[in-house]
Amino acid sequence: MHLVFVMDPVSTVIVDEDTSFALMLEAQDSGHRVDHCGAHDLCLRDGRLFARVRRATMERDPDTPIRLDRAEEVCLHNVDAVFIRKDPPFDRAYLWCTLMLDRVVTETLVVNRPSGLRAANEKLYACSFPELMPATLVAAGKDRIREFVEDVGGRAVIKPLDGAGGEGVMALASDDLNFNAIIEAATRNGRRVAMVQAFLPEVSSGDKRILLLDGEPLGAILRIPQRGDVRSNIHVGGSVVSAQIDEADRRIIETVAPSLRRDGLFFVGLDVIGGHLTEVNVTSPTGIQQMSRLDTQNYASRVIAWTAERV
Repeated sequence: MHLVFVMDPVSTVIVDEDTSFALMLEAQDSGHRVDHCGAHDLCLRDGRLFARVRRATMERDPDTPIRLDRAEEVCLHNVDAVFIRKDPPFDRAYLWCTLMLDRVVTETLVVNRPSGLRAANEKLYACSFPELMPATLVAAGKDRIREFVEDVGGRAVIKPLDGAGGEGVMALASDDLNFNAIIEAATRNGRRVAMVQAFLPEVSSGDKRILLLDGEPLGAILRIPQRGDVRSNIHVGGSVVSAQIDEADRRIIETVAPSLRRDGLFFVGLDVIGGHLTEVNVTSPTGIQQMSRLDTQNYASRVIAWTAERV
């Protein structure tokens, strides 16, 4: 196959952590051509989409995990698959990228489908399944947020809708002297909505990340927050242990999978705390390297094999 990865600069890659790197390395080891480009390298001309790509060579070198060849112009209608692996936030550049990639979806496999990425804000998409979630409010008004926090027992978590990797996630307690200041910071003084969820005590035992491929579970890891932190994200210091998929997880997967398949969200990370769905990660879900090491399985190979079958 000929695969193109639309992602951030290779200088940002962490060799033993990044899922994008693991997928690219596995594709290379399977004999496929792997190209790299950024969203700014796309070019739409007379209705056809091109990209200025550089052929990538991967090796587990912490200093230079990905080496790029000279730039060349490639028509994305003629490649086998495009992986959109640009990290959040979903900003204007990301929006333009998905709109341009819409042009090739009838001829080229795009993971994940651009229209699905636009429809699936990682926080709000989960709200399509309120029966699976903890008590949740999305609002900007300080009075509404305070009323909600008091209704759920005085403790909650507030997070921006465009955040990622734990950025901007803060604990809320109705008796905290900083309560109003935290809400003002999260909502920019009431000018933007934020998500507020009832605090789940089970978070101290870990936040489970379940990776799905075409609606089916690949596996799971448990991310455990540092002492004194409400966030369990790997990027903010959360530790990772192996995890099993239990009955509550299966109920969540069976409920969300039809919507994910319908929207072309093929490679997805579900965040689950205490049997409750908290987020649906679709832009560039992570965790495949940690999961592979803990389970002694090559999960990246399954993704690349699925891609070949789908193509």
